[in-house]
Amino acid sequence: MTITADQIDLWRSSASETQNLEFKEAKNQYDTKKLCRYCVAIANEGGGHLVLGIADKPPRPVVGSEAFPDTQDIAEKLFQWLGFRVDVEAVAHPDGRVVVFIIPGRPKGTAYHYDGAYLMRSGEELVPMSEDQLRRIFAEGQPDWLEFPALRDASAQDVVQLLDTQAFFDLLHLPYPTDQAGVLARLLDERLIERSTSGFHILNIGAVLLAKSLRSFPGISRKAARVIVYAGESKMQTVSDQTGEKGYAVGFTGLVQYVMGKLPQNEVIEDAIRKEIKLVPEVVIRELLANALIHQDFEMGGASPTVEVFSNRVEIANPGEPIVPVERFIDGYQSRNERLADLMRRFGICEEKSSGIDRVIEAAELMQLPAPEFLTGHKRTTVVIHGPRSFRDMNGSDRVRACYQHCVLQYVLRRQMTNQSLRERFGLSEGSSNTVSQIITATIEQGLVKNDPNAPDSRRYARYIPAWA
Repeated sequence: MTITADQIDLWRSSASETQNLEFKEAKNQYDTKKLCRYCVAIANEGGGHLVLGIADKPPRPVVGSEAFPDTQDIAEKLFQWLGFRVDVEAVAHPDGRVVVFIIPGRPKGTAYHYDGAYLMRSGEELVPMSEDQLRRIFAEGQPDWLEFPALRDASAQDVVQLLDTQAFFDLLHLPYPTDQAGVLARLLDERLIERSTSGFHILNIGAVLLAKSLRSFPGISRKAARVIVYAGESKMQTVSDQTGEKGYAVGFTGLVQYVMGKLPQNEVIEDAIRKEIKLVPEVVIRELLANALIHQDFEMGGASPTVEVFSNRVEIANPGEPIVPVERFIDGYQSRNERLADLMRRFGICEEKSSGIDRVIEAAELMQLPAPEFLTGHKRTTVVIHGPRSFRDMNGSDRVRACYQHCVLQYVLRRQMTNQSLRERFGLSEGSSNTVSQIITATIEQGLVKNDPNAPDSRRYARYIPAWA
């Protein structure tokens, strides 16, 4: 493959550096150790191109590079250092010499390392891959946990006794078959069970979705959702600790209702009528519970989705670190368990198009709640939903987080954030424009949002978009 100057210009015009493109100036030279590390990281991410001689900031002018004058020599050395072939081409661009490293993707089920570090890119940095990511890579090509049998060689009668088949047909809005053979045929068609030499294997996905009691399946009983209620804002005093029993699909409505019943209530007066308002709206609980169930890492033993209810907030956590960066939860989507997500969507429990988190953010803005927090910890992903708090009581971190989420939500809706839209999000009057401007400035300084380059060059009519847009 011969790379042309036109191809270089096409890459330069891309909105941002992508998973497959990395630009470096390297006018005179480029560190070979850093080169090796980038080749490994890009290969681990599916392959792509490292381009020297181009500024990495828009509009990405060609600055030219004198690095690696002998491209064949560096290609041979890279093979010796890395153990995989990287092609190197020098392109004579009208504005200067450009060096392109053509990096292949890693083989399926394999991750590359350099000096013992399995690397990937994170913004401008190279970082080690997490344990979750490596486990997923090494498991590629192997059967998914959901496809393993939860119970082997069950009889036809066992299947209909252990799985809530009536709820299954109700969720799909289908009439219940007139005989047992029709029920089993549908379960087989959906690959929730499979035939065995002496009956049927009930697969993990069938049990985790449809089990009348997860305790009937020892291998998945620990996957049941757990709801813990505390007396105050800390974990010092536990009021209740309840673990679910039904499969996710057949028990989802009951789980949502149970959590809503445990939430603290606030008393408000609207139109001279006293009303009891829950700490968090049901739509938020519903969407976040669905996300926690669907996107958990089922390979992790001894861990389950957990809901913790405090007097001032709700924390919903699931096993496993996210496969989408937390700052891209609103606009990005990638399902860890695609078949489970598809079935939950068809059951009407979730939407498989990343609208769940959008809805959570919209609900928080509509009720002028503090912005949700999306956190990653050791083998765990947690969402924190805070109860009502006045703008005055929000700290700087709360305000910046709300500004960023509002900006992303506006961007997803094909709009741009303005001072006015952010004031409305906080429920502030026009007299608070300066305060809101300060929040926007702080968010820009943290590298989360930026000025829309297509907006009028006017402070009054300034518009903002996410920094990655």
